[in-house]
Amino acid sequence: MDYTITKQAIIADYYTFHYEELLAFVASRLHIYSDEAEDIVQNVFLRLLQTDKMITPITLPCLVYTMARHLICDFWRHRKRVEEHGHFIQGSMGTAGCGESVEMVYSVVEITELMERGIARLSEKQRKVYRLNVCDGMKVGEISRELGLNYKCVENRLGAARKEVRGYMKRMLA
Repeated sequence: MDYTITKQAIIADYYTFHYEELLAFVASRLHIYSDEAEDIVQNVFLRLLQTDKMITPITLPCLVYTMARHLICDFWRHRKRVEEHGHFIQGSMGTAGCGESVEMVYSVVEITELMERGIARLSEKQRKVYRLNVCDGMKVGEISRELGLNYKCVENRLGAARKEVRGYMKRMLA
């Protein structure tokens, strides 16, 4: 218990004295001072408080900056994917540059209808396995026990069904 109190005290001291410095580091990597930079810095300290690793005043600065760099990379990776996906959907609808958000391009009802049509194209066996997995949230092992099928058989049917539905959705949304 003493270690936990000591660990929290070390992190609190570091936070007090180096918060602005770390915020400047993160903001310089994001090229903006914004809420995202503050969120990343706060996530670093939250993760430090939740970690089971041994933290000392010597190891803390290295750990803080390593975690910050990783979170910055995650931020850019996420932003890149969101932009790629948004341009893909907007471009396919011919609304690029119209100011519409990605959420407004397709409604949930339209996506659900397309997915149901894709599921209807599956064989009965694939459809049953796919619905149990996607709709009921069952894992492959649970499905194999419930249907009395081999694990690999269920896994193969689910893989083929996913591939078919994904391909259908891609064709219909393109």
